[in-house]
Amino acid sequence: MLISTRGRYALRVMVDIAENGKEGYIAMKDVAARQEISLKYIERILPVLVTNGLLSGVHGKGGGYKLTRDPSEYTLQEILKLTGDLNPMGCLENGGKPCSRSKDCRTRPVWDKLNTLLNDYLKGVTIKDLMKE
Repeated sequence: MLISTRGRYALRVMVDIAENGKEGYIAMKDVAARQEISLKYIERILPVLVTNGLLSGVHGKGGGYKLTRDPSEYTLQEILKLTGDLNPMGCLENGGKPCSRSKDCRTRPVWDKLNTLLNDYLKGVTIKDLMKE
């Protein structure tokens, strides 16, 4: 299983906004500079986060983005699922077509268990857990 760059960057953006956005909206150019991520790449991630209600944004002077909930209410699983696939095997994808051997696959229980462990762990870690004290 490989967490996508998009997913890793989304987590970094969310943590940065949580740490720096207590007083209002945060400009993405500032997040990009602090996180050393290109602004163009961040601009490809933001629509997913806004559309799904994780961030709200305001355009213009003094605009930017802010969290819509408390940092303790965002799980890593939620963010990573929006920005990529978390399944360790393609045959476990939601809506994916199981392979022809799925019914008799000797390794399928291993991947199912790994998938459950991974998702349970990521459900238990929040943005607040990643923030500096």
